[in-house]
Amino acid sequence: MATLVSQASRVPSNEKALKIIARSLFKELKLNGYDSRQIVSLSTELISLVTSDLSSDQSQS
Repeated sequence: MATLVSQASRVPSNEKALKIIARSLFKELKLNGYDSRQIVSLSTELISLVTSDLSSDQSQS
């Protein structure tokens, strides 16, 4: 349980920090040649992974 707490404390929960991370990732992807369609595809995959993780969490409780 201590591991979960320490990992959670390292994740920025501040909404402003998350927006900065998102902007930085978007900028990096564009600078590295990814087009908007590819970025949407990545975003869709991330949402799918989060949805699966949430479903897994709910089935364990």
